[in-house]
Amino acid sequence: MPNLNLINADVLHPEGLSCAPLSFADGLILEAPVGRRVDLTGFQVLPGIVDLHGDAFERHLAPRRGAMKQLSEGLVAAEAELAANGITTAILAQFVSWEGGLRGLAFADQVFTGIRDTAPELVTDVRPQLRFETHMLDLYDCLPQRIADWGVGYVVFNDHLPHDRLAQGKMPKRLVGQALKAGRSPESHLAQMQEMHARRDEVPAALDRLCADLAQRGVKMGSHDDQTAEGRALWRARAVTLAEFPETQEAAEAAHVSGDAVIMGAPNVVRGGSHNGNLSALDLISMGLCHALASDYHYPSPRRAALMLAQSGLMDLASAWALVSSGPAQVLGLTDRGTLAPGKRADLVVLDKATGRVSATFVAGRVSFMSGVIAERFAA
Repeated sequence: MPNLNLINADVLHPEGLSCAPLSFADGLILEAPVGRRVDLTGFQVLPGIVDLHGDAFERHLAPRRGAMKQLSEGLVAAEAELAANGITTAILAQFVSWEGGLRGLAFADQVFTGIRDTAPELVTDVRPQLRFETHMLDLYDCLPQRIADWGVGYVVFNDHLPHDRLAQGKMPKRLVGQALKAGRSPESHLAQMQEMHARRDEVPAALDRLCADLAQRGVKMGSHDDQTAEGRALWRARAVTLAEFPETQEAAEAAHVSGDAVIMGAPNVVRGGSHNGNLSALDLISMGLCHALASDYHYPSPRRAALMLAQSGLMDLASAWALVSSGPAQVLGLTDRGTLAPGKRADLVVLDKATGRVSATFVAGRVSFMSGVIAERFAA
């Protein structure tokens, strides 16, 4: 772990950019200069990106149908991508869903066990998130213990059942493809969906009990794709205080007014809107209703979204970067990171001023990524 004094860079603080040196030793940012001087003329130093929700790691664990036999190797490859994109804290979102296959319980058990066993060997702070399909009632009794065994501290609730089509007796879209991925016949897959839909009235009470248990255990909880103020209020009553990717302004406003955190996808910003026609993250940001941006399915997007917001003039760089650093850290309750203040962890990313690309990433003062000209400066 190097002790370094970074000089001649533009360093981003909450109040804006500064040309003052940035020093860190033993993994922490210090107020006084210490360590070897490294000239970073032409570069910017910003707080490391805290990614609240991302599933792009899946391609490293299962590049083709069927998982890799050694998930630890896939996680190491995923970390390399995270670090190359300036992400210093990464929440890896894994489904437990009736959809089966890569979203099934068996695969999730491998993923969560792999994260638990491999994360201590990585430089990037990698943590798991469980995305749980609410209508899987048969799992409710055992789920709290599974969550504890996996070391999961963050659970998000989803409901992707096509209730409208099931209620109308229609065939769900993409049924055959889903069934094949899950290793089931279309008939058995449909029967499972119909059974869960038929028991939908049991779900609210089961959620009440499950959320109370998880809250007592200190597990952070979020809802996904909120559509109404009433629905968000129900989640809040269960101590589910994070609103991931709300689909309507009504739901986002309800979360914000109640003091809940609103999390949107960074790809939504980069694309200029939702890929499936839902609420625009840009609209929420302009109204002050978005607390944090997450990578969702694309790890380069948090950096790109923050830089685009600053370049557009919608907000200054400090405010835009806070959406991917201090904002997410605050949402997760990680008070030791998110800004480059003395006493904080030395989690930082170095960008090339000319291109905006990541040149180096440090996590608690350790190098997780370094490439190109900047590597020569640190090695000199």
